[in-house]
Amino acid sequence: MSRFAEPVFIAAGLRTPFGRGGGALANYDAVSLSVPVVEEMAKLAEPDLTIWGTVIPNLGWSNIAREIWLDAKLNPNVPAFAVVLACSTSMTASFAAAGMLGGGLNLILVGGSEVMSRPSLALTAEASKRLTDLFAQDPAAALAALGALTPQDYVLPTKGWANRLTGRTMGDHMEETAKAWRISREAQDDWALKSHQRAVAGWDGGFFDDLVISLPELSRDANPRADTSAERLSGLKPAFDRESGMGSLTAGNSSPITDGAAGCWVSNTEGLKRLPDGTPYARIVDYEVSAVDLHTEGLLMAPSYAIPRLLARHHLGFADIALWEIHEAFAAQVLANVAAITDPNWVRDKAGVSEEMGNFDWDRVNPNGGSVAIGHPFGATGARDLSQAVKELWAMPVGSRGIVSICADGGQGTVALLERV
Repeated sequence: MSRFAEPVFIAAGLRTPFGRGGGALANYDAVSLSVPVVEEMAKLAEPDLTIWGTVIPNLGWSNIAREIWLDAKLNPNVPAFAVVLACSTSMTASFAAAGMLGGGLNLILVGGSEVMSRPSLALTAEASKRLTDLFAQDPAAALAALGALTPQDYVLPTKGWANRLTGRTMGDHMEETAKAWRISREAQDDWALKSHQRAVAGWDGGFFDDLVISLPELSRDANPRADTSAERLSGLKPAFDRESGMGSLTAGNSSPITDGAAGCWVSNTEGLKRLPDGTPYARIVDYEVSAVDLHTEGLLMAPSYAIPRLLARHHLGFADIALWEIHEAFAAQVLANVAAITDPNWVRDKAGVSEEMGNFDWDRVNPNGGSVAIGHPFGATGARDLSQAVKELWAMPVGSRGIVSICADGGQGTVALLERV
């Protein structure tokens, strides 16, 4: 049984190469980096609506989707609006689009972008109010006061984009979760190595050629490393817990600071007819959005609630899923979430699912690499994951199913069930 009365499809889109933080794409912002993706997708088909998002706030815009569309000099009669749900932003855009199809909306362009190299600086609420009040009374004095601002008056980008409620980064939280689930450093490094090897093989084998556009500065993802090894990964120092002697998350088994933009298509049957022949697509059967108490359950553990619930709703087990595309915020995050969903007691007590799921096949996970190797520009990851999953399913027999899972800051997560048709 599908969530939707009429079939809804995700079709593979396009993305930029993902650049290293401070690297080739650092002179873009989230709007300008998105424009070439949207331009190229609009050449394939003009959408009826665009939904786009970015995560890191910027005072230069409010509706980034409309800014991108107009900067691309495309049909001004096509509406566009923005969404945000941390790392699940562009996947959430696809869910929003799926619910809006019909009534003249048959083909929707969704996606997201992030230039993590260029976070905006801002003033504290107190400094902003002080200057705003002064500008209203004496603009000249307010201008003079700008020169007297101190470092305490600025809101600087927090290390690792710390969670507002806890003051701790995602890496700090994931260290705690890795210890709770006894995820070893060796297991994390092993998964990170697989991610790099698979991403490099995907590029070398041509898998990404029709998913990634070329930019003047970059034509291939900058993060996957052909020269990494178990020895190199094991030699890296802990990046978050540097004091206890038990830290296991490193720069090598965590997703890197990344710049990038990605889009994909959401359509009904009529919309599919407007896409070029041969465009990979899959039916979106259902999805689940979940949230947990980030103080007690783990900041990035919400997918472990969503996955069993989604599978149980459709009477599916692990063997019924031919493909798992799991966002790798950290190797430990993938390992911990799978450890949770393969523990029947945990699934019953926490997710409220009593059905047996069977044996989990790791060989079906991220066959062309994941975020540890490819990179993780927050707003773009959902669309990247969806396009990648759709193309992977496209090579499988009709009826093959895939799960796309993304964890998000704030103790949230989104999971989609796709089917090859």
